[in-house]
Amino acid sequence: MVSRVEHPAASYKKIFESVEELNEPIPAVITGVIPSWLGGSLLRMGPGLFEVGDEHFQHLFDGQALIHKFDLKNGQVTYYRKFIRTDAYVRAMTENRVVITEFGTAAYPDPCKNIFSRFFTYFRGIEVTDNCLVNVYPIGEDFYAVTETNYITKVDPDSLETLKKVDLCKYLSVNGVTAHPHTERDGTLYNIGNCFGKNMSLAYNIVKIPPVPKDKSDPIEKSQVLVQLPSSERLKPSYVHSFGMTDNYFVFVEQPVKINLLKFLSAWSFRGATYMDCFEPNASMGTWFHLASKEPAGYLSSHKFRTSAFNLFHHINAYEDEGFIVVDLCAWKGHEFVYNYLYLANVKEEWEEVKKAAARAPQPEVRRYVLPLDIHREDRGKNLVSLSYTTATAVLHSDGTIWLEPEVLFSGPRQAFEFPQINYSKCCGKKYSFAYGLGLNHFIPDRIVKLNVQTKETWVWQEEDSYPSEPLFVPSPGATEEDDGVLLSIVVKPGAQRPGSLLVLDARNLTELARAEVNTIIPITLHGTYKP
Repeated sequence: MVSRVEHPAASYKKIFESVEELNEPIPAVITGVIPSWLGGSLLRMGPGLFEVGDEHFQHLFDGQALIHKFDLKNGQVTYYRKFIRTDAYVRAMTENRVVITEFGTAAYPDPCKNIFSRFFTYFRGIEVTDNCLVNVYPIGEDFYAVTETNYITKVDPDSLETLKKVDLCKYLSVNGVTAHPHTERDGTLYNIGNCFGKNMSLAYNIVKIPPVPKDKSDPIEKSQVLVQLPSSERLKPSYVHSFGMTDNYFVFVEQPVKINLLKFLSAWSFRGATYMDCFEPNASMGTWFHLASKEPAGYLSSHKFRTSAFNLFHHINAYEDEGFIVVDLCAWKGHEFVYNYLYLANVKEEWEEVKKAAARAPQPEVRRYVLPLDIHREDRGKNLVSLSYTTATAVLHSDGTIWLEPEVLFSGPRQAFEFPQINYSKCCGKKYSFAYGLGLNHFIPDRIVKLNVQTKETWVWQEEDSYPSEPLFVPSPGATEEDDGVLLSIVVKPGAQRPGSLLVLDARNLTELARAEVNTIIPITLHGTYKP
Protein backbone atom coordinates (compact mmCIF):
# COMPACT_ATOMS: atom_id res chain seq x y z
CA MET A 1 0.00 0.00 0.00
CA VAL A 2 2.99 2.33 0.42
CA SER A 3 2.90 5.03 -2.26
CA ARG A 4 6.11 5.49 -4.17
CA VAL A 5 4.67 8.24 -6.34
CA GLU A 6 6.42 11.61 -6.17
CA HIS A 7 4.78 14.97 -6.93
CA PRO A 8 7.63 17.27 -8.03
CA ALA A 9 5.30 19.45 -10.14
CA ALA A 10 3.24 20.18 -7.00
CA SER A 11 0.01 20.23 -9.00
CA TYR A 12 -1.78 19.30 -5.74
CA LYS A 13 -1.73 23.02 -4.92
CA LYS A 14 -4.77 23.39 -7.18
CA ILE A 15 -7.03 21.52 -4.77
CA PHE A 16 -6.34 24.23 -2.17
CA GLU A 17 -7.43 27.15 -4.38
CA SER A 18 -10.71 29.09 -4.42
CA VAL A 19 -13.41 28.37 -6.98
CA GLU A 20 -16.72 29.96 -7.91
CA GLU A 21 -20.05 28.29 -7.37
CA LEU A 22 -22.04 27.17 -10.40
CA ASN A 23 -25.23 28.78 -11.66
CA GLU A 24 -26.63 25.45 -12.81
CA PRO A 25 -25.58 21.78 -12.97
CA ILE A 26 -23.11 20.98 -15.74
CA PRO A 27 -23.19 17.69 -17.70
CA ALA A 28 -20.32 15.23 -17.34
CA VAL A 29 -18.59 13.25 -20.07
CA ILE A 30 -18.80 9.55 -19.14
CA THR A 31 -16.22 6.92 -19.98
CA GLY A 32 -16.75 3.29 -19.07
CA VAL A 33 -20.09 1.92 -17.87
CA ILE A 34 -21.86 3.13 -14.74
CA PRO A 35 -23.85 0.26 -13.14
CA SER A 36 -27.50 0.58 -14.14
CA TRP A 37 -28.62 0.28 -10.51
CA LEU A 38 -26.47 3.23 -9.37
CA GLY A 39 -28.81 6.20 -9.25
CA GLY A 40 -28.75 9.01 -6.71
CA SER A 41 -26.56 11.84 -5.50
CA LEU A 42 -23.06 11.99 -4.08
CA LEU A 43 -22.99 14.94 -1.67
CA ARG A 44 -19.62 16.25 -0.46
CA MET A 45 -18.47 19.10 1.79
CA GLY A 46 -15.21 20.99 1.83
CA PRO A 47 -13.58 24.41 1.72
CA GLY A 48 -14.13 26.36 -1.50
CA LEU A 49 -13.09 29.94 -0.69
CA PHE A 50 -9.61 30.41 0.72
CA GLU A 51 -9.45 34.22 0.81
CA VAL A 52 -11.81 37.16 1.24
CA GLY A 53 -10.72 40.52 -0.10
CA ASP A 54 -7.08 40.92 0.88
CA GLU A 55 -7.31 38.45 3.76
CA HIS A 56 -6.30 34.80 3.40
CA PHE A 57 -7.60 31.93 5.48
CA GLN A 58 -4.70 30.21 7.21
CA HIS A 59 -5.78 26.63 7.90
CA LEU A 60 -7.21 23.82 5.77
CA PHE A 61 -10.34 23.84 7.95
CA ASP A 62 -10.95 27.60 7.53
CA GLY A 63 -12.06 27.90 3.90
CA GLN A 64 -15.74 28.71 3.45
CA ALA A 65 -18.12 25.76 3.14
CA LEU A 66 -18.87 24.57 -0.39
CA ILE A 67 -21.36 21.75 -1.01
CA HIS A 68 -20.83 19.55 -4.09
CA LYS A 69 -23.24 17.20 -5.81
CA PHE A 70 -22.74 14.60 -8.50
CA ASP A 71 -26.18 13.46 -9.69
CA LEU A 72 -26.50 10.03 -11.34
CA LYS A 73 -29.77 9.55 -13.17
CA ASN A 74 -30.79 7.43 -16.18
CA GLY A 75 -27.19 6.85 -17.22
CA GLN A 76 -26.39 10.57 -17.15
CA VAL A 77 -24.24 12.47 -14.64
CA THR A 78 -24.24 16.17 -13.73
CA TYR A 79 -22.10 18.19 -11.31
CA TYR A 80 -23.24 21.16 -9.22
CA ARG A 81 -21.87 23.19 -6.31
CA LYS A 82 -22.95 26.10 -4.15
CA PHE A 83 -21.55 27.93 -1.15
CA ILE A 84 -23.51 27.39 2.04
CA ARG A 85 -25.02 30.73 3.11
CA THR A 86 -23.70 30.57 6.66
CA ASP A 87 -23.37 33.70 8.76
CA ALA A 88 -19.60 33.38 8.36
CA TYR A 89 -19.89 33.37 4.56
CA VAL A 90 -22.61 36.00 4.14
CA ARG A 91 -20.94 38.51 6.45
CA ALA A 92 -17.53 37.90 4.89
CA MET A 93 -18.96 38.54 1.43
CA THR A 94 -20.81 41.63 2.64
CA GLU A 95 -17.82 43.20 4.39
CA ASN A 96 -15.15 41.76 2.05
CA ARG A 97 -13.07 40.49 4.97
CA VAL A 98 -12.91 37.69 7.53
CA VAL A 99 -15.60 38.57 10.08
CA ILE A 100 -15.89 35.42 12.22
CA THR A 101 -12.84 33.64 13.63
CA GLU A 102 -12.27 30.23 12.05
CA PHE A 103 -10.29 27.19 13.15
CA GLY A 104 -6.90 28.73 12.44
CA THR A 105 -7.71 32.26 11.22
CA ALA A 106 -8.49 35.13 13.57
CA ALA A 107 -11.06 37.80 12.73
CA TYR A 108 -10.29 41.39 13.71
CA PRO A 109 -12.52 44.44 14.19
CA ASP A 110 -13.56 46.38 11.12
CA PRO A 111 -10.74 48.88 10.44
CA CYS A 112 -13.30 51.34 9.05
CA LYS A 113 -14.95 51.77 12.45
CA ASN A 114 -13.85 54.60 14.73
CA ILE A 115 -11.53 53.80 17.60
CA PHE A 116 -14.25 53.64 20.27
CA SER A 117 -16.39 51.26 18.24
CA ARG A 118 -13.36 49.07 17.53
CA PHE A 119 -12.46 49.03 21.23
CA PHE A 120 -15.84 47.66 22.27
CA THR A 121 -15.89 45.16 19.39
CA TYR A 122 -12.46 43.93 20.48
CA PHE A 123 -13.63 43.08 23.98
CA ARG A 124 -16.96 41.60 22.99
CA GLY A 125 -15.22 38.34 22.16
CA ILE A 126 -15.22 35.83 19.33
CA GLU A 127 -18.40 34.56 17.74
CA VAL A 128 -18.62 30.79 17.30
CA THR A 129 -18.32 29.91 13.63
CA ASP A 130 -21.08 28.16 11.70
CA ASN A 131 -18.75 27.40 8.74
CA CYS A 132 -20.07 23.88 8.08
CA LEU A 133 -17.33 22.59 5.75
CA VAL A 134 -16.65 19.18 7.31
CA ASN A 135 -19.55 16.83 6.49
CA VAL A 136 -23.16 16.53 5.32
CA TYR A 137 -25.53 13.81 6.57
CA PRO A 138 -29.23 13.12 7.12
CA ILE A 139 -31.11 13.64 10.38
CA GLY A 140 -34.54 12.15 9.93
CA GLU A 141 -35.71 13.19 6.47
CA ASP A 142 -33.56 16.32 6.31
CA PHE A 143 -29.91 16.93 5.43
CA TYR A 144 -27.48 19.04 7.45
CA ALA A 145 -24.05 20.43 6.65
CA VAL A 146 -21.89 20.42 9.77
CA THR A 147 -18.63 21.40 11.37
CA GLU A 148 -17.72 20.68 15.03
CA THR A 149 -19.40 23.59 16.80
CA ASN A 150 -22.96 23.78 18.13
CA TYR A 151 -24.24 25.12 14.79
CA ILE A 152 -25.47 22.87 11.98
CA THR A 153 -27.06 24.07 8.73
CA LYS A 154 -30.08 22.51 7.06
CA VAL A 155 -29.67 22.25 3.28
CA ASP A 156 -31.80 21.12 0.36
CA PRO A 157 -30.01 18.05 -1.10
CA ASP A 158 -31.57 18.66 -4.52
CA SER A 159 -31.17 22.42 -5.09
CA LEU A 160 -28.26 22.78 -2.59
CA GLU A 161 -29.99 25.86 -1.19
CA THR A 162 -29.29 26.84 2.41
CA LEU A 163 -32.48 26.50 4.45
CA LYS A 164 -31.89 27.08 8.16
CA LYS A 165 -29.21 27.51 10.82
CA VAL A 166 -29.80 25.33 13.88
CA ASP A 167 -28.24 25.87 17.31
CA LEU A 168 -27.96 22.48 19.03
CA CYS A 169 -27.47 24.21 22.39
CA LYS A 170 -31.21 24.93 22.35
CA TYR A 171 -31.92 21.22 22.59
CA LEU A 172 -28.85 19.60 24.16
CA SER A 173 -26.24 20.22 26.83
CA VAL A 174 -23.22 20.27 24.51
CA ASN A 175 -20.68 22.88 23.45
CA GLY A 176 -20.46 21.19 20.07
CA VAL A 177 -20.67 17.71 18.53
CA THR A 178 -18.54 15.73 16.12
CA ALA A 179 -19.09 15.67 12.36
CA HIS A 180 -19.20 11.85 12.50
CA PRO A 181 -22.41 10.57 14.11
CA HIS A 182 -23.51 6.95 14.10
CA THR A 183 -26.92 5.90 12.79
CA GLU A 184 -29.02 2.83 13.60
CA ARG A 185 -31.12 1.05 10.98
CA ASP A 186 -34.29 2.73 12.27
CA GLY A 187 -32.77 6.20 11.82
CA THR A 188 -31.76 6.78 15.47
CA LEU A 189 -28.65 8.97 15.48
CA TYR A 190 -25.93 9.13 18.15
CA ASN A 191 -23.16 11.68 18.58
CA ILE A 192 -20.72 12.93 21.21
CA GLY A 193 -19.53 16.35 22.34
CA ASN A 194 -18.00 18.01 25.35
CA CYS A 195 -20.09 19.82 27.93
CA PHE A 196 -19.92 21.48 31.32
CA GLY A 197 -20.41 18.86 34.02
CA LYS A 198 -20.66 19.19 37.79
CA ASN A 199 -18.81 22.01 39.56
CA MET A 200 -17.83 23.63 36.23
CA SER A 201 -15.72 20.61 35.28
CA LEU A 202 -15.73 19.35 31.73
CA ALA A 203 -17.32 16.09 30.61
CA TYR A 204 -18.44 14.38 27.42
CA ASN A 205 -22.07 13.77 26.56
CA ILE A 206 -23.26 11.03 24.23
CA VAL A 207 -26.48 12.32 22.69
CA LYS A 208 -29.36 10.62 20.93
CA ILE A 209 -31.63 11.99 18.19
CA PRO A 210 -34.63 9.68 17.59
CA PRO A 211 -36.06 8.65 14.20
CA VAL A 212 -38.72 10.80 12.58
CA PRO A 213 -41.76 10.77 14.92
CA LYS A 214 -45.15 9.64 13.66
CA ASP A 215 -46.36 13.23 13.71
CA LYS A 216 -43.47 14.13 11.33
CA SER A 217 -42.13 16.76 13.73
CA ASP A 218 -38.45 17.66 13.80
CA PRO A 219 -36.53 14.85 15.58
CA ILE A 220 -33.86 17.33 16.71
CA GLU A 221 -36.45 18.84 19.05
CA LYS A 222 -36.65 15.47 20.81
CA SER A 223 -32.89 15.09 21.26
CA GLN A 224 -31.60 13.92 24.62
CA VAL A 225 -28.37 13.29 26.49
CA LEU A 226 -27.98 9.53 26.82
CA VAL A 227 -24.92 9.19 29.05
CA GLN A 228 -22.13 11.40 30.41
CA LEU A 229 -18.45 10.40 30.49
CA PRO A 230 -15.90 12.13 32.76
CA SER A 231 -12.91 14.11 31.55
CA SER A 232 -9.51 13.05 32.90
CA GLU A 233 -8.63 16.75 33.34
CA ARG A 234 -11.15 19.08 34.94
CA LEU A 235 -10.61 22.14 32.73
CA LYS A 236 -8.98 20.52 29.71
CA PRO A 237 -11.22 18.24 27.64
CA SER A 238 -9.69 16.23 24.84
CA TYR A 239 -10.34 17.02 21.21
CA VAL A 240 -12.84 14.49 19.85
CA HIS A 241 -13.52 14.00 16.15
CA SER A 242 -15.29 10.61 16.11
CA PHE A 243 -16.23 7.67 18.33
CA GLY A 244 -16.95 3.96 18.05
CA MET A 245 -20.22 2.07 18.39
CA THR A 246 -21.01 -1.65 18.66
CA ASP A 247 -24.40 -3.31 19.07
CA ASN A 248 -24.37 -2.68 22.81
CA TYR A 249 -21.60 -0.19 23.61
CA PHE A 250 -20.11 3.19 22.78
CA VAL A 251 -16.32 3.55 22.62
CA PHE A 252 -14.77 6.93 23.37
CA VAL A 253 -11.01 7.47 23.05
CA GLU A 254 -9.72 10.33 25.19
CA GLN A 255 -6.56 11.47 23.44
CA PRO A 256 -3.70 13.67 24.73
CA VAL A 257 -4.63 16.62 22.49
CA LYS A 258 -6.33 18.95 24.95
CA ILE A 259 -8.45 22.09 24.74
CA ASN A 260 -7.20 24.55 27.34
CA LEU A 261 -10.47 25.93 28.68
CA LEU A 262 -8.91 28.96 30.36
CA LYS A 263 -7.10 29.87 27.16
CA PHE A 264 -10.33 29.23 25.25
CA LEU A 265 -12.34 31.58 27.49
CA SER A 266 -9.65 34.27 27.35
CA ALA A 267 -9.72 33.98 23.57
CA TRP A 268 -13.43 34.76 23.81
CA SER A 269 -12.52 37.96 25.64
CA PHE A 270 -9.57 39.14 23.57
CA ARG A 271 -9.34 39.21 19.83
CA GLY A 272 -6.47 37.70 17.89
CA ALA A 273 -6.73 34.10 19.13
CA THR A 274 -8.06 31.13 17.14
CA TYR A 275 -9.35 27.67 17.97
CA MET A 276 -5.93 26.25 17.10
CA ASP A 277 -4.32 28.53 19.72
CA CYS A 278 -6.35 26.77 22.43
CA PHE A 279 -5.03 23.26 21.77
CA GLU A 280 -2.12 21.88 23.74
CA PRO A 281 -0.59 18.41 24.12
CA ASN A 282 -0.45 16.49 27.38
CA ALA A 283 2.81 14.57 27.23
CA SER A 284 2.16 12.44 30.31
CA MET A 285 -1.46 11.23 30.17
CA GLY A 286 -1.15 8.68 27.38
CA THR A 287 -4.50 7.76 25.85
CA TRP A 288 -7.62 6.51 27.66
CA PHE A 289 -10.42 4.31 26.31
CA HIS A 290 -13.88 4.75 27.86
CA LEU A 291 -16.87 2.44 27.48
CA ALA A 292 -20.57 3.17 27.92
CA SER A 293 -23.47 0.78 27.54
CA LYS A 294 -26.44 1.59 25.30
CA GLU A 295 -29.33 -0.04 27.15
CA PRO A 296 -29.51 0.73 29.93
CA ALA A 297 -27.30 3.72 29.15
CA GLY A 298 -24.43 3.99 31.60
CA TYR A 299 -20.73 4.70 31.96
CA LEU A 300 -18.59 1.64 32.74
CA SER A 301 -16.48 3.38 35.38
CA SER A 302 -14.85 0.14 36.54
CA HIS A 303 -13.25 -0.42 33.12
CA LYS A 304 -10.14 1.75 32.95
CA PHE A 305 -8.20 1.21 29.73
CA ARG A 306 -4.99 3.05 28.97
CA THR A 307 -2.30 2.99 26.27
CA SER A 308 0.53 5.12 24.90
CA ALA A 309 -0.15 8.54 23.38
CA PHE A 310 -1.66 8.90 19.94
CA ASN A 311 -3.80 11.33 17.94
CA LEU A 312 -7.14 10.02 16.70
CA PHE A 313 -9.48 11.53 14.16
CA HIS A 314 -11.28 8.59 12.56
CA HIS A 315 -12.56 5.33 13.95
CA ILE A 316 -12.90 2.58 11.33
CA ASN A 317 -15.21 0.16 13.13
CA ALA A 318 -15.80 -1.54 16.48
CA TYR A 319 -17.52 -4.80 17.34
CA GLU A 320 -18.08 -7.33 20.13
CA ASP A 321 -16.60 -10.82 19.99
CA GLU A 322 -16.50 -13.47 22.73
CA GLY A 323 -16.51 -11.01 25.63
CA PHE A 324 -14.20 -8.47 23.99
CA ILE A 325 -14.66 -5.21 22.13
CA VAL A 326 -12.44 -4.92 19.07
CA VAL A 327 -11.66 -1.33 18.06
CA ASP A 328 -10.04 -0.51 14.71
CA LEU A 329 -8.89 3.06 14.13
CA CYS A 330 -6.52 5.38 12.29
CA ALA A 331 -3.84 6.49 14.75
CA TRP A 332 -1.05 9.07 14.60
CA LYS A 333 1.79 8.29 17.02
CA GLY A 334 2.53 10.67 19.89
CA HIS A 335 0.88 13.63 21.58
CA GLU A 336 1.72 16.44 19.13
CA PHE A 337 -1.39 17.69 17.32
CA VAL A 338 -1.44 16.58 13.67
CA TYR A 339 -3.53 19.62 12.71
CA ASN A 340 -0.41 21.75 13.33
CA TYR A 341 0.80 20.47 9.95
CA LEU A 342 -2.38 21.29 8.04
CA TYR A 343 -1.95 25.03 7.69
CA LEU A 344 -2.39 25.99 4.05
CA ALA A 345 1.13 27.43 3.95
CA ASN A 346 2.39 23.91 4.68
CA VAL A 347 0.25 21.83 2.30
CA LYS A 348 0.77 24.34 -0.55
CA GLU A 349 4.56 24.19 -0.29
CA GLU A 350 6.77 22.69 -2.98
CA TRP A 351 6.96 18.90 -2.84
CA GLU A 352 10.33 18.61 -1.11
CA GLU A 353 9.19 21.01 1.64
CA VAL A 354 5.94 19.07 2.08
CA LYS A 355 7.99 15.91 2.55
CA LYS A 356 10.26 17.55 5.13
CA ALA A 357 7.27 18.75 7.18
CA ALA A 358 5.64 15.30 7.05
CA ALA A 359 8.87 13.75 8.31
CA ARG A 360 8.63 15.90 11.46
CA ALA A 361 4.94 15.17 12.04
CA PRO A 362 3.39 12.30 14.03
CA GLN A 363 3.48 9.10 11.99
CA PRO A 364 0.30 7.24 10.98
CA GLU A 365 -0.75 3.65 11.65
CA VAL A 366 -3.90 1.61 11.32
CA ARG A 367 -4.33 -0.11 14.69
CA ARG A 368 -6.54 -2.70 16.36
CA TYR A 369 -7.14 -2.51 20.12
CA VAL A 370 -8.99 -5.20 22.06
CA LEU A 371 -10.85 -4.30 25.26
CA PRO A 372 -11.91 -7.15 27.61
CA LEU A 373 -15.35 -6.80 29.18
CA ASP A 374 -14.87 -9.45 31.88
CA ILE A 375 -12.14 -8.40 34.30
CA HIS A 376 -11.09 -10.38 37.36
CA ARG A 377 -8.65 -9.18 40.01
CA GLU A 378 -6.81 -12.51 40.05
CA ASP A 379 -5.78 -12.00 36.41
CA ARG A 380 -3.39 -9.18 37.33
CA GLY A 381 -0.27 -9.12 35.15
CA LYS A 382 -1.70 -11.46 32.52
CA ASN A 383 -2.74 -10.79 28.94
CA LEU A 384 -6.54 -10.89 29.07
CA VAL A 385 -7.04 -11.15 25.30
CA SER A 386 -7.83 -14.69 24.17
CA LEU A 387 -9.03 -14.01 20.63
CA SER A 388 -6.99 -16.23 18.32
CA TYR A 389 -6.89 -13.87 15.36
CA THR A 390 -5.17 -10.86 16.93
CA THR A 391 -1.85 -10.03 18.58
CA ALA A 392 -3.36 -7.10 20.50
CA THR A 393 -2.94 -7.39 24.27
CA ALA A 394 -4.63 -6.07 27.42
CA VAL A 395 -2.81 -6.46 30.76
CA LEU A 396 -4.40 -5.71 34.14
CA HIS A 397 -2.12 -3.59 36.38
CA SER A 398 -2.08 -3.38 40.16
CA ASP A 399 -3.78 0.05 40.14
CA GLY A 400 -6.80 -1.43 38.34
CA THR A 401 -5.99 0.03 34.92
CA ILE A 402 -5.72 -2.22 31.90
CA TRP A 403 -2.77 -1.44 29.65
CA LEU A 404 -3.51 -1.95 25.96
CA GLU A 405 -1.05 -2.72 23.20
CA PRO A 406 -2.37 -2.71 19.63
CA GLU A 407 -2.01 -4.96 16.66
CA VAL A 408 -0.78 -2.88 13.72
CA LEU A 409 -2.93 -3.53 10.65
CA PHE A 410 -0.95 -1.19 8.41
CA SER A 411 2.08 1.05 8.84
CA GLY A 412 4.15 2.89 6.25
CA PRO A 413 6.49 5.84 6.82
CA ARG A 414 4.60 9.06 6.12
CA GLN A 415 1.89 7.05 4.34
CA ALA A 416 -1.51 7.27 6.00
CA PHE A 417 -4.68 5.24 5.54
CA GLU A 418 -7.24 7.88 6.48
CA PHE A 419 -10.87 8.97 5.93
CA PRO A 420 -11.91 5.31 6.41
CA GLN A 421 -15.17 3.84 5.17
CA ILE A 422 -16.82 0.43 5.50
CA ASN A 423 -19.96 -1.26 4.23
CA TYR A 424 -21.77 0.68 6.96
CA SER A 425 -25.30 -0.69 6.58
CA LYS A 426 -24.04 -4.27 6.81
CA CYS A 427 -20.98 -4.03 9.06
CA CYS A 428 -21.22 -1.11 11.50
CA GLY A 429 -20.74 -2.61 14.95
CA LYS A 430 -20.23 -6.08 13.44
CA LYS A 431 -17.22 -8.27 12.77
CA TYR A 432 -16.05 -7.37 9.28
CA SER A 433 -13.23 -7.83 6.76
CA PHE A 434 -12.81 -4.72 4.61
CA ALA A 435 -12.08 -1.04 5.10
CA TYR A 436 -11.66 1.53 2.35
CA GLY A 437 -9.61 4.68 2.78
CA LEU A 438 -7.90 7.67 1.25
CA GLY A 439 -4.13 7.25 1.03
CA LEU A 440 -2.21 10.31 2.18
CA ASN A 441 1.32 10.59 0.79
CA HIS A 442 3.06 13.08 3.12
CA PHE A 443 -0.44 14.56 3.78
CA ILE A 444 -1.22 14.78 0.04
CA PRO A 445 -4.18 12.56 -1.03
CA ASP A 446 -2.99 10.52 -4.01
CA ARG A 447 -4.55 7.04 -3.86
CA ILE A 448 -7.56 4.98 -2.80
CA VAL A 449 -6.88 1.91 -0.71
CA LYS A 450 -8.79 -1.22 0.29
CA LEU A 451 -7.54 -2.97 3.43
CA ASN A 452 -8.44 -6.48 4.55
CA VAL A 453 -8.36 -6.03 8.34
CA GLN A 454 -8.14 -9.80 8.86
CA THR A 455 -5.27 -10.66 6.50
CA LYS A 456 -3.71 -7.14 6.11
CA GLU A 457 -3.83 -7.52 2.31
CA THR A 458 -4.21 -4.24 0.42
CA TRP A 459 -5.42 -3.11 -3.00
CA VAL A 460 -4.61 0.33 -4.44
CA TRP A 461 -6.03 2.63 -7.11
CA GLN A 462 -3.63 5.39 -8.12
CA GLU A 463 -2.96 7.60 -11.16
CA GLU A 464 -0.18 10.09 -11.80
CA ASP A 465 -0.97 13.68 -10.77
CA SER A 466 -4.46 12.67 -9.61
CA TYR A 467 -5.87 13.57 -6.22
CA PRO A 468 -8.89 11.56 -5.04
CA SER A 469 -11.20 12.12 -2.08
CA GLU A 470 -12.61 9.88 0.65
CA PRO A 471 -14.11 6.80 -1.08
CA LEU A 472 -17.76 6.15 -0.20
CA PHE A 473 -19.00 2.56 -0.39
CA VAL A 474 -22.37 1.90 -2.05
CA PRO A 475 -23.58 -1.75 -1.86
CA SER A 476 -25.03 -3.51 -4.88
CA PRO A 477 -28.78 -4.24 -4.59
CA GLY A 478 -29.32 -7.60 -2.93
CA ALA A 479 -25.60 -8.07 -2.28
CA THR A 480 -24.61 -10.95 0.00
CA GLU A 481 -20.84 -10.40 0.01
CA GLU A 482 -19.43 -7.59 2.16
CA ASP A 483 -17.46 -5.98 -0.69
CA ASP A 484 -20.10 -6.38 -3.42
CA GLY A 485 -20.60 -2.77 -4.41
CA VAL A 486 -18.83 0.30 -5.75
CA LEU A 487 -16.66 3.07 -4.37
CA LEU A 488 -17.41 6.67 -5.30
CA SER A 489 -14.65 9.29 -5.13
CA ILE A 490 -14.16 12.78 -6.53
CA VAL A 491 -10.82 12.89 -8.36
CA VAL A 492 -8.97 16.03 -9.42
CA LYS A 493 -6.35 15.90 -12.20
CA PRO A 494 -5.25 19.53 -12.63
CA GLY A 495 -3.52 19.15 -16.02
CA ALA A 496 -6.35 17.28 -17.72
CA GLN A 497 -8.77 18.73 -20.29
CA ARG A 498 -11.61 17.92 -17.86
CA PRO A 499 -9.84 18.12 -14.47
CA GLY A 500 -12.71 17.17 -12.15
CA SER A 501 -14.37 13.77 -12.16
CA LEU A 502 -16.50 11.27 -10.31
CA LEU A 503 -14.67 7.94 -10.20
CA VAL A 504 -16.61 4.67 -9.88
CA LEU A 505 -14.53 1.68 -8.73
CA ASP A 506 -15.46 -1.96 -8.25
CA ALA A 507 -15.07 -2.35 -4.47
CA ARG A 508 -13.93 -5.96 -4.83
CA ASN A 509 -10.66 -5.21 -6.61
CA LEU A 510 -10.54 -1.41 -7.16
CA THR A 511 -10.76 -1.71 -10.93
CA GLU A 512 -12.27 1.29 -12.66
CA LEU A 513 -15.83 0.84 -13.90
CA ALA A 514 -16.48 4.39 -15.05
CA ARG A 515 -15.72 8.03 -14.54
CA ALA A 516 -17.75 11.16 -15.21
CA GLU A 517 -15.53 14.13 -16.09
CA VAL A 518 -16.36 17.84 -15.93
CA ASN A 519 -14.49 20.85 -17.20
CA THR A 520 -13.84 22.47 -13.83
CA ILE A 521 -11.37 22.15 -11.00
CA ILE A 522 -12.92 20.78 -7.80
CA PRO A 523 -11.23 21.84 -4.55
CA ILE A 524 -10.49 19.35 -1.80
CA THR A 525 -13.52 17.75 -0.14
CA LEU A 526 -13.48 16.28 3.36
CA HIS A 527 -16.53 14.09 3.97
CA GLY A 528 -19.95 13.41 2.52
CA THR A 529 -22.77 10.98 1.96
CA TYR A 530 -24.53 9.10 -0.81
CA LYS A 531 -28.25 9.80 -1.18
CA PRO A 532 -29.99 6.98 -3.11
